Amino acid sequence: MKLLPYGISDFKRLRRDDMYYVDKTMYLPMLEVENSYLLMIRPRRFGKSLFLSMVEAYYDINSADQFKILFKDLFIGKNPTSLANKYLVLRFDFSKAGGTIENLESQFNKYCCKELDKFILKYQSYYDDYTYEMVLKSESAEDKLNTLTISASRLDLRLYLIIDEYDNFTNDVLASHGHRVFENLTHADGFYRRFFKLFKGTFERILMFGISPVTLDDLTSGYNIDWNISNQPDFNSMLGFEEREVREMLAYYKAGGKVGADVDAVIADMRPWYDNYCFALKSHGRETVYNCDMALYYLGPLLKTGHPPEDMIDKNIKTDISKLQQLVSLDRGSRRDERLSSIEQIANEGYVDMRLQRSFPAMELLDQDNFLSLVYYYGMLTIGGGEYPVCHMVVPNECVRQQYWSFMISMYERVHPLAIKPVEKDYRAMVYQGLWLPVLEKIGQAFAELSSVRDAIGGEHNVQGFFKAWLGVCDYSLLCPELELGYGYSDFVMIPLRHHFPKAEHCYIIELKYVNANASDSEATIKLAEAKDQIEKYASDRRLLRAIEGCTLHGISILFRGHRMDQPQLIIEKKV
Repeated sequence: MKLLPYGISDFKRLRRDDMYYVDKTMYLPMLEVENSYLLMIRPRRFGKSLFLSMVEAYYDINSADQFKILFKDLFIGKNPTSLANKYLVLRFDFSKAGGTIENLESQFNKYCCKELDKFILKYQSYYDDYTYEMVLKSESAEDKLNTLTISASRLDLRLYLIIDEYDNFTNDVLASHGHRVFENLTHADGFYRRFFKLFKGTFERILMFGISPVTLDDLTSGYNIDWNISNQPDFNSMLGFEEREVREMLAYYKAGGKVGADVDAVIADMRPWYDNYCFALKSHGRETVYNCDMALYYLGPLLKTGHPPEDMIDKNIKTDISKLQQLVSLDRGSRRDERLSSIEQIANEGYVDMRLQRSFPAMELLDQDNFLSLVYYYGMLTIGGGEYPVCHMVVPNECVRQQYWSFMISMYERVHPLAIKPVEKDYRAMVYQGLWLPVLEKIGQAFAELSSVRDAIGGEHNVQGFFKAWLGVCDYSLLCPELELGYGYSDFVMIPLRHHFPKAEHCYIIELKYVNANASDSEATIKLAEAKDQIEKYASDRRLLRAIEGCTLHGISILFRGHRMDQPQLIIEKKV
């Protein structure tokens, strides 16, 4: 059967090796009738590089003899456009143009020279000997590009420019070296800005992909011809997988005997973790897509062993937390505290209402709406509703939510290293054996230890947010905060991930109550009685009982007096 293309971004290799391909070629005719100079922004791991590789193969004049092999069973193979295989295609991937701060310009020039040399060697037969020799002789990427494009105009050659990760190079500079170095690149006579100015009027078509609009805004006066299709409903599903496409993939492998489980059951397991990304500002209904790399990560072990991965989060996505830390730490003082408070709000509440900025200069990155917009562009928020420019942004899924919780824990520990914290064996014992007290006691003690320096990280860090972060990183269960049960909302429900850990059989309803440190015992008693009533009501919810059939359900109340936790109380313990 077809191999999964996890990590594969070379379209020709994917097709020649007969790997599974989710057909996205129906978007090519749609792109052709848009503006000739297009920009698409998407987070990492949404298939941008593979899509651009497909575009290159489709329009490349030298690939005409491979058209049937590459596209015969795809939408565009059955419905080709008049522009198929009509262009000389130049492709840059600026994520490969890095270097140290001392040699940025020389490394960028070196990378672009290499790609331009490859271009003239590939299309030598279309150019005259003089152009060929001048391009290879020149040591300047700007000179090479000028020579190629001037000759193409004279020879009536059609040029298509593809740029992958157009902003990767400069975003890394911004995060690592600050605004001054970044401004030198993108303003005045900076080499990056100079190079982009050459694109205007020299290519018949341009397609650029990136992660954020920051670099483009700073290049506006040098390159101002792009048409941003990132938030158009028609292109919402161009990158990423629709659920329909994931189901088709599962059905294919199930028919071949590679998937034994019911497709609906697999989808139910995947959806909370990888689905729910929406990039359309206005659409009929809210169409969502899966992060495609994460979906393939899940399917890999499922096809090989019959079981999903033990860790639902690919280690590669865990690097996103470092991006978040860089954004928050761009400067010190009140603005940093404001950004940290926003991240805390998102982690605790799962949403934020904000004005989405479709472009903004790097010098204004610290503006709150710009900062939150960048969090969205990095894939840590997605459009949940509202109308542009005021959008209701939500945390897309559990995969991202755990990144927020991990971030909050890292911020807590940065302020005050916690002497005691939950460890792997404690979580395991809690979900496997029902030994819940050690975990709760350690979280309570950690909160008390942190309380003396809480104000140092800005804002009032409440008990509930702290518990949410610590309980949320348990690998063996799914934390559901504010879950609607019995016509109310529970503080925390922890449901074991039995698809992954069949012997994890203990589920928890946890209610947190808080009184001031000097509150009377009668006030505490009232709060505990309230928690008891809530737990008993939530524990009878039929939907929850169906979901945890075969588990033991524990209902636990926790009372904090100021920053000190009383002994947690077991209210309910029953086999479901």
